Amino acid sequence: MDGDGRHQDGGTGRVVVGVSGSPGSLAALHLGVAEARRRGAVLVPVLAWEPPGGEYGYRRSPCPPLLSAAREAAGQRLRDALDGAFGGADPGVPLHPTVFRGEPGPALVATADRPADLLVLGRSGGLLRRGFRRPVAAYCAGRAGCPVLAAPVPGLLHDLEALHRRTRWHLPVGPVPGLLGPRG
Repeated sequence: MDGDGRHQDGGTGRVVVGVSGSPGSLAALHLGVAEARRRGAVLVPVLAWEPPGGEYGYRRSPCPPLLSAAREAAGQRLRDALDGAFGGADPGVPLHPTVFRGEPGPALVATADRPADLLVLGRSGGLLRRGFRRPVAAYCAGRAGCPVLAAPVPGLLHDLEALHRRTRWHLPVGPVPGLLGPRG
């Protein structure tokens, strides 16, 4: 950063986006691109990952090949998320994708560590998935040294969740008559 608060890349700060591959994180990527374009900033999509079994499990039974495979898989998940969000096209802003080993909340706060940064978050996976993790948005909002922006939930995601709620309790139990053809 030079004397007037601008980074050497010409922008004012970075836009750091939490990426998991969920529809909410893809919405956050789109919002992040718009903010990066508006600010003349670099977009930093961050995917946090941990070894299988978590850090504690890995310390108890280290396996470097497994760790390497997990790191590579995280990198591929980030590339897939970027492809899913932008369809393989250039988002039109400088991009610095980052794979960070650690829990999502601490990883995002550690990455968005400058006052001029903006941290953009989307809603993560479903209720079950969120139930096993610390709430990332709450963690980041309470600890980030920069503004935190929550991307609105995409309308399609609302529709899919409503459909899921309506249909999951009405699924038939056992074979559906006529589905497998006449019984012999």
